[in-house]
Amino acid sequence: MQFTFHNPTQIQFGRGQIASVARLIPRDAKVLVLYGGGSIKANGVYDQVAEALKAHQWAEFAGIEPNPTVETLDKAVARVKDEGFDFLLAVGGGSVVDGTKYVAAAACYEGYGWDILSGKHKVRQALPLGAILTLPATGSESNAAAVISRTATAEKRSFLAPAVFPVFAVLDPDTMSSLPDRQLANGLVDAFVHICEQYLTVPTGAMVQDGFAEALLRNLVVLAGQFDQRRTLEWRENLMWTANQALNGLIGVGVPHDWATHAIGHEFTALYGLDHAQTLALVHPALLRVCLTQKEAKLTQMGRNVFGLEGDGIANRTIDIIENLFRSVGVGTRLGDYQLDKNDVLLQVLTALEGHGMTRLGHQRDVDLHTVDAIIRKAE
Repeated sequence: MQFTFHNPTQIQFGRGQIASVARLIPRDAKVLVLYGGGSIKANGVYDQVAEALKAHQWAEFAGIEPNPTVETLDKAVARVKDEGFDFLLAVGGGSVVDGTKYVAAAACYEGYGWDILSGKHKVRQALPLGAILTLPATGSESNAAAVISRTATAEKRSFLAPAVFPVFAVLDPDTMSSLPDRQLANGLVDAFVHICEQYLTVPTGAMVQDGFAEALLRNLVVLAGQFDQRRTLEWRENLMWTANQALNGLIGVGVPHDWATHAIGHEFTALYGLDHAQTLALVHPALLRVCLTQKEAKLTQMGRNVFGLEGDGIANRTIDIIENLFRSVGVGTRLGDYQLDKNDVLLQVLTALEGHGMTRLGHQRDVDLHTVDAIIRKAE
């Protein structure tokens, strides 16, 4: 193990914490509040934000999509530059936070913002931003990553830059009260696969990272089993905090990462408009089955330490349990669940991955296009 770990985001967790924004944002800042489709105006979150910012100069930008597009976000970038905003506040789920990170970075760059996603521009400067989380899933509220889409070319890409770590993140579980079941299930699945992408690789002897990852996975197993209690405060609190810890950087330090499921899943979202978590549930069990040899040791460890399995064939049984867990909260794991034709998917996804240079995926870079072909067929 050899690593540097630093997470600068201040977490404000619990009920009533939106009010803390009043003191967390400098009083002389000119604030742009960014959000999505307007649900925050129906559930009372917007009113709480307005009250917290009553002593600040602020304006709003609405309409960030569930998979944020550069086309929409560039409109926000233009406003920031034209009107001189110097602090951004994301109010929403991971997509709004990701989009706000892009705006924060692109507002400090004179070129085309997509250069950040294509790798032509390395982000070293960004406007400060804060986050009020309303949908726990991605952990974006306290990490340095963002995933952005470009509608014109059906691309979905990511960037990583310490400059876009949120200054603070407000995690108030009451903001989840009005979320539909589909989004709660998506959040659970998203967090689960985030952990697996950092854990289901090869044994490394990293006791803290493995042990913490396994504790978080056990949390999500319990929450999935208690999905009928999803409207209780305790359930919401535990999902919100578990999802944050799943991707705040800690369990991933000093160990190999995979992210092949995400890379393949991003193409499904770009091409077919599936929810991010739906693509993960679709790809992940199939990938584990195809890559069983490489992942058998960690799957066996997971089966024993997370699911309490004993005896033979633990790795295969673990994959079955993972798939059934996704299905138990209503998230489909097969192409047919999303009315997708296997032959069309094979053509479209493989072509997209090749066109985007994503031909060697996984922690050992051994998930090539032939492997992806097998994964898609396994998901039929």
